[in-house]
Amino acid sequence: MSEYLDACLRLARAQALLVKRFDHQLGGLHGLSFADFLLLQQLGSAPGGRLRRVDLATALGLTASGVTRSLGPLERIGLVEREPDPRDARVAYASLTDAGRERLRHAEKAAGQLAAAVFTGEEWAAGEVSALAGYLTRLGGTGLPRQPEPTA
Repeated sequence: MSEYLDACLRLARAQALLVKRFDHQLGGLHGLSFADFLLLQQLGSAPGGRLRRVDLATALGLTASGVTRSLGPLERIGLVEREPDPRDARVAYASLTDAGRERLRHAEKAAGQLAAAVFTGEEWAAGEVSALAGYLTRLGGTGLPRQPEPTA
């Protein structure tokens, strides 16, 4: 096996394990899957807490129909709502509701704690987590806009 294939397979395995951990943690505490969390996070970091569905699909690496399927349950439980564009009936926005912003705020705290546990539970040298983030960005994982850390 080539080192390239080995690296890709290890990355896929690590991703699957992380999603499983985040699904378990976020589902148990907040009733969200990791995919739901990523969607809410994208909306939460967008100006005005809303994005065109096509832009949301691009940001998440999904198809337009995939975004529609993902938004449905979040709309039904009141975390996201559909906003038509008053100037163009073909355009629809997905936006966070107040309940969605609140759920995201709590889920971000839990996800941040889990992320810290992922890296503090292993032997990571100073700078390795930042280096890893840089490598993943080079592979196409641009990440989410960083939120300011809360002050105590």
